[in-house]
Formats: sequence, structure tokens, C-alpha cells
Amino acid sequence: MKELPRRARAVVIGGGIVGCSTAYHLAKLGWTDTVLLERHKLTSGTTFHAAGLVGQLRTSANITQLLGYSVELYRTLEAETGLATGWKMNGGLRLACNEERWAEVRRQATTARSFGLEMQLLTPKEAQELWPLMTIDDLVGAAFLPTDGQANPSDITQALARGATMAGASIFEDVEVTDLDIGEGRIRAVVTTRGRIECERVVVCAGQWTRAFAARFGVNVPLVPMEHQYLVTEPFGVPSNLPTLRDPDRLTYYKEEVGGLVMGGYEPNPVPWAVDGIPEGFHFSLLNPDLDRFEQIMEQALGRVPALETAGVKQLLNGPESFTPDGNFILGEAPGLRNFFVGAGFNAFGIASGGGAGMALAEWVAKGEPPFDLWPVDIRRFGRPHFDADWIRRRTVEAYGKHYTMAWPSEEHSSARPFRTSPLYDRLKAQGACFGEKLGWERPNWFADLQAGEAPRDVYTYGRPNWFSAVAREHRAVREAAAVFDQTSFAKYSLKGRDAEKALSWIASNDVAGAPGSVVYTQMLNDHGGIECDLTTARLAEDEYYIVTGTGFATHDFDWIARNIPEGLDATLEDVTEGHSVLVLTGPASRAVLQKVCDDDLSNAAFPYSTVRTITVAGRAVRAIRISYSGELGWELHLPMADAPAVYDALMAAGRTDGLANAGYRALETCRLEKGYRFWGIDVGPDHTPIEAGLGFAVRRGGAADFRGRAAIERQRLEGVKKMLVCLVPEDPAVLLLGRETIYRDGKRAGWLTSGGFGHTIGRSIGLGYVRNPDGVDRAHVLSGRYELDVGGQRFACWPHLAPLHDPQGKRLRS
Repeated sequence: MKELPRRARAVVIGGGIVGCSTAYHLAKLGWTDTVLLERHKLTSGTTFHAAGLVGQLRTSANITQLLGYSVELYRTLEAETGLATGWKMNGGLRLACNEERWAEVRRQATTARSFGLEMQLLTPKEAQELWPLMTIDDLVGAAFLPTDGQANPSDITQALARGATMAGASIFEDVEVTDLDIGEGRIRAVVTTRGRIECERVVVCAGQWTRAFAARFGVNVPLVPMEHQYLVTEPFGVPSNLPTLRDPDRLTYYKEEVGGLVMGGYEPNPVPWAVDGIPEGFHFSLLNPDLDRFEQIMEQALGRVPALETAGVKQLLNGPESFTPDGNFILGEAPGLRNFFVGAGFNAFGIASGGGAGMALAEWVAKGEPPFDLWPVDIRRFGRPHFDADWIRRRTVEAYGKHYTMAWPSEEHSSARPFRTSPLYDRLKAQGACFGEKLGWERPNWFADLQAGEAPRDVYTYGRPNWFSAVAREHRAVREAAAVFDQTSFAKYSLKGRDAEKALSWIASNDVAGAPGSVVYTQMLNDHGGIECDLTTARLAEDEYYIVTGTGFATHDFDWIARNIPEGLDATLEDVTEGHSVLVLTGPASRAVLQKVCDDDLSNAAFPYSTVRTITVAGRAVRAIRISYSGELGWELHLPMADAPAVYDALMAAGRTDGLANAGYRALETCRLEKGYRFWGIDVGPDHTPIEAGLGFAVRRGGAADFRGRAAIERQRLEGVKKMLVCLVPEDPAVLLLGRETIYRDGKRAGWLTSGGFGHTIGRSIGLGYVRNPDGVDRAHVLSGRYELDVGGQRFACWPHLAPLHDPQGKRLRS
């Protein structure tokens, strides 16, 4: 028996496709002392029973790129290793059976073009020519992606394992990891049934076992094993080149296998598995088929493929698959535990993701950062609700049940709510608030006019939604009078200590060394100049800063700041989110409203823009920050949770004659688009620098003090950039933009929209997106082009803008 090494640079735990892919890519990066440990046999967890469809298109360009990498790897892996993989690039079909689904598919085709994928829109007859086994009576149309395909999950995993060992990695089966040796927040060694291995990094790719294993070491991995069933028929003459087929309106998928079909689906009443823990000895194991639950899938399939009625059934498989609350998988280094990496929760597309996920994880491990922005799958996207097992289970059941339902614009989850509420929740609900949810927080999206008979309920569509007129009302209140937004869900941190200024000056790219009372909008950059955080800092004292960032970035931004405080400095970061409610009062009448309930001088001279003061509102002490995301005069009012109702009531009473209104997040979105304000994770992120994003004004110039990313920014300022964020406005006011529409400049594809929405002041849709050119982009290049946007397969002329559409000089904000 081969002896375990006593030391390794990295230890990968789990021998499924993602673990083997990670070991393969680490070895290719030169980490030849990588060790992979599998407690039973390779593929014995869930990989062996995966269906093996490989699709590429996702709503994120980078996740699409990651899946595209899988395809490229699978095309060459057999030649490299000598092991068959079962890879076939036979293409993938997606059907549409109604007009709304057809609108979704057309939008998906636009997204594919934006991301550089070929996706053809077909008539029902053209689709049937590619897939002659199906009936097409109910079809409206279909889309075909020629580079999709299918693979044999076990074979491709074995090929990756062979490739890993060929490159120098070591793989050991029948070795269980029983413990980790952790000291001072870092990995020291793994302890196994065959001894101890000292190591620098651990990568946990243990599938459905990952959550329980990681939890032992304080790492939260929110996933749930869900029962998933599919049927394998006997051969009945199915052509070997048949594309994979997804029929989402019938909740089913198909692929050819040895002259027969594999058919499975995603039922609306799914069942979580192993609620009380995964049984011991569960490997190469399946669950008992649930015929009653599968019957609904079978009925749908027979309507599409009548030949299934007489085809022999070889097997009905029921196997657990790891699903997550948002349907995206989980990658990255765990917040709070250095050198502990996770790759898990692949939502039944682990084979499609395996090659790219292993590549990304390996680069993350070896280089300390992912190869590109992976925020949609980053483990730091989770927060407080994801520690609650019941919340995770209920939300994951919903996510599984929606796997093939319509992906509506602005769609909200309905399960596991409410979980976290602001002190104003009941008041706002009584006034017609239609709530959305982010990171467990209930947040008002828009307000129905209850007296006019409006119902506070979202009706989803790819056309103009039912909340359009309500959001327009709120938008007008912001621009013409005043509005109150409940933004209690903001993430808030306190940075304290003798060296707080020194620490923050290294992490932040803007100048945060101002006197107490100063407020600074800043980015926090990586070494490439990419934007890791986009937030506001308020200096409260010489040794204290108050930092405010977006709700969804609570874990991510805290982790980034904490990790980047230089060693040896006296600076302590604390999350104080739960202690503070936030009311945002904004609009041209906001000063008049606030002054009615505040004795402090709120004049522009006494309380200028970008400053923070403690004032008294309705007898309560309030930390007032004069800043606004709407582009109007306004304040963020930060106050103890218990004081929020009294302050809110006082403001609403005082503002009655000034036109003060409630407003929600959808109105805030329309206002920020008119101002061209960027949103982290959508418009800006680690792949975008402030220079590319038009945020160079928020980055320090000159001076002796260094900050992270400075060299990259100075290089871009000197050499120029190859992409630039641009605002595009369609000439046709009827065009609806949602984001990911393809940008054409002078007839050539030049990028895609990151954001899209409607500007109620200008009366048109607004898009933000990067115009790209390998030879360089500057203002002259941007403004000299003739632009069109592809929206669902149609091109529409549009105007480019580099200045904000509303109040470009920022006079209203600073008045």
C-alpha cells in the first residue's frame, strides 16, 4: 500500500469531479505535491449518478466563461490522458411553449451573443429536424447552442484523476479525513485514518458531506441534499448525435445514451434528503425511486416524446444532489479561516461546472485570488440566514422547484420569510409596501396605493411590470419633493484603534485621512486595481471610522477589510449592523422636512455634503450622514433600532405638506441609473478598475502614502484602458432594458449592458455597460461611435453618454 506523504502543499478532500479537477489543475500549476484524499472510491459520492448534461449559458458572463472552459477541457482530455470521457459536443436545444417563455429564450439568445456564444433561434419545425423524436404541437420556438454537449460523469472524473497523477499529484482512496489541525486561524495539517499530513491549504470538495464537515471548523456552507430522479430507457434507435434537450415548460430534460434516452426533471414538490444527517456508509448508493412523485414528470415527458410510452425502462435512478438556496454553486476561501477552500453545492450541473470550477479553485489556492470575478458563486455571498438550517432547507426547496420555471426579471423568493425585519416593517406593510428580500432582510421594493385599489403584489413579466406606475410616483417624489427609504439592511462596521487611519488608508483607494466629521466614498482595490469593495466611510473620531456598504456584501466586505489590515496595526473591525436602523431622507424638500423635527442647523454652510454629524431628531440622537444614492439633496439617518419608529413617524408627519412619500428599492434603482451611479457586483467588481468604470475621481493621486492597487491604477492612467463604462439610452422610448443586452458599435459587437432599467425623469430606458476595444478606449472613441443594442434579437439605435443623465454637475446633491 502506498504510504501517505507526511507533508503536502495542498490537500484536496473529495474524489468527485470537482475534487479531481482541482487536483488536476493544481498539478498543472506546478503544485505537484498536491494530495487528493477520497474516503471511499473516486466518484462514489454523487458524481457516479449524475446525468451528465453540459450546458454553458448562465446570466453571468464569467460563470458562462467558466462553463465554457469545461467544454474546452473535455474536448481534449481523452487525447491527453488516454482515458475515454464520453464527451460529445452534440449541441443543446431549449424549447419554448408560450410567448412569455419565448421572450425569455430570445433574451437568453441575446445574452449568449453578449458573452460570445453562438445561440440560434429556431422555428418549431427546425427544432424537430434536430430532435425528430419530439412532438411540436405546442411549441412557439426553440434555441440551439451548438457547443453544448454531454459526458460520462465517472469516465471524465477518472480522466481528470489520471491527468492529475500524470502531472505529479497523488491520489489516495479509502482514506478518511477525521480532523484538521488549526492554529491562529490557519490550517496546519489534516488528520486521517492513515496518519497526519502537514499542509498549507485544504480544499474541501466533499459534495453533500461538505456542510457538516466544514461546520466542525466554524465554516458555513449552506447546501441541502435533494432527491433527484431520472429514467434510463433501453435502446430504441435514438440517434447518437441527438442534441441534449431541455423542455422547461414541461420541467424535463433529455440526452441520448447507448441508443436510448435519459429523461429527468425538476418537480415543483421536491424532497430534501438526509434532514437528520447522511447515513454512514453511503457511497455508490442510491435512494429508492419515488414513483408517485416521478409520475408528474413522466406525464409531461410523454406529451413531448410519445415513444417513451413503449420504450423499455432500464432503470429509474433516485440520487441525492447538493443544492443551494440561490441555485448557484459555492467556491472560494472561507471567511474567517485562512487557507480553507470550498468547492461544493453544484445544483445538478456539477459535470458542466467541473472543469472550470476546478480550474478556478486551483488558481484561487495557488495565487491567492480567482482568475476572474466569481461573485455569483463566492462563498462570501452568504450571511446570517444561511446559518439557520431550517431557513436554508426551505429556501433550497424553493430554488430546486424553480430550476425550470420562468426566470422573471426582478423575481423575489417567497420561502422562509420574513426572517429579518426592520423596526418599521409593520408600519410600512400597513401603508402598502411590497417587500423583497436580501440576505434575509425584508426590504420595501415599492408601495401600492391602497386607497386606489392597488395590491402590493408583484406580477412578473418580460414586458412593463405592474409596479411601473407606483415606482414612477416614488421616483417623482424623490426628484420633485422628498421621500423616505428604509435602508436598515445596510451592512455597517466599526473600525477602531490607534492605527485605524493607517489601516484604512492602505485598504481604501480614496483619501480617508480627513478630520473627524468627514465622509468619503471610496473603492477598495486588489493588486490589479480591480474593485473589491465600493462603500462609504465616515470618520467619527481620530481612532474610529463608521463604514457603510450594501446589504448583500456584508460578509464579503467585512472579510476583505479584515484580511487586509496590515499585521501589527492597532485596528479592530466589528460588524455593528444589528445595532443601527437607517432611514434615508432625500429630495429637494428633504432639508425643510428634517428641519421641522430637528433644532440643529441643517444649512449647507453648517452641514455640507459628505460630512457626518450627530443631530437630534424628534428628541432622539441620530448619526446623520449627508450623502445620497438618489442624486438629490439628502441624509442617511443612522439611529438605534428602538428609535426608528418615533423618528419615522415624526418625519412623515412633518413632511405631509411637503409631499413626503414612502419609496422603495426599485425607485432607488431608477434614480441611481439616471445619475449613472455604479452598483458593485453588477457594474463594478474585481474585473473592473475605477479608471475603466469612470470612478477615477475617487482614487488618490500623488502623495507618499501607498494603498493597495495604486501601481495598477497609475499604470492605467498612463497607458489607457481597453474598456470603459458608458451609459446608453435607446432612441425608442418603448424599448425595455434589463441588462446583458449586446452593445454594437458601428455594427460590431463591443460589449454588453451590466445594468438596465427605466429612467422616469427622462422617460426612457437606461443601460450601463462597458464598451470594449483591444486597441484601447477613451472618451473620443466612445462618443464617436454609432450604437445599437440587441434586445431579444432586435437591434435598436441608442445614444452614448459619459456624464450623468440627471443633474450632471451634481448641484442638486450639494445644494
